Amino acid sequence: MLRVAKRVRAEGFKVGGMVTREVRKGGVRVGFEVSDLATGEVGVLARVGEGSGPRVGKYRVNLSDLEAVGVEAVKRALREADVVFIDEVGPMELYSQKFRQAVLEASRSGRPLVATVHYRVKDRLIEGLKAEEGSLLLEVRPESRGRAFEKLASEVLKALKALR
Repeated sequence: MLRVAKRVRAEGFKVGGMVTREVRKGGVRVGFEVSDLATGEVGVLARVGEGSGPRVGKYRVNLSDLEAVGVEAVKRALREADVVFIDEVGPMELYSQKFRQAVLEASRSGRPLVATVHYRVKDRLIEGLKAEEGSLLLEVRPESRGRAFEKLASEVLKALKALR
């Protein structure tokens, strides 16, 4: 996701939205952070055993940071960016109704939307995204990452150039 955003930005397009990353300590995953692609603002998405939010596995989801950083990043992208990135539409994020609404708004905005979805999660929102006309689904595996990056970057740039 970050490589595609960087490539699109290098072509002169404005990118926005949210990305999530693992947080590791001593080689062990202890949580996830959420960040705004446009501003660099970072929040805590989830931590092992911390907080009082919904539990997903061994993690507690921090809905306030998800909404303050992630949802606001998507809303900002809808106002200011050429393309909206959402990484990821997954089990932690789906606990937030504000997140769900932002994803729907992004999918209906007419702007290119690049979203990652967790392949095992079954949810109406995810199934709706997959079924939208014009959707391109790429399954990314460790051995296909390079090809997937090239294909996705090419498709996003093609869509953006068609809108100019």
